[in-house]
Amino acid sequence: MDNIIKKLEDLIRPEMEKIDIKLDSITWIDEKNNCTLRVVLDKVNGLDLDAIVEATNIINPIIDEADLIDEQYTLEVSSKERGN
Repeated sequence: MDNIIKKLEDLIRPEMEKIDIKLDSITWIDEKNNCTLRVVLDKVNGLDLDAIVEATNIINPIIDEADLIDEQYTLEVSSKERGN
């Protein structure tokens, strides 16, 4: 799965940079056959819900077109948590 994650990072990172969002990480989580592809994003002043939706609308077709994952999974796109 590491090779797939790396390929996805290479595809997603430049598209996020176009909208001033940083790709923080991509993680594959497999818990009792409930698989999740978690994409964590970051931005200088944080990300609001509209930015997360915009990013998801860009990321989802990239992943679909790349067609690298055979298993069923849930795509989770979220903002990196910030400490105070």
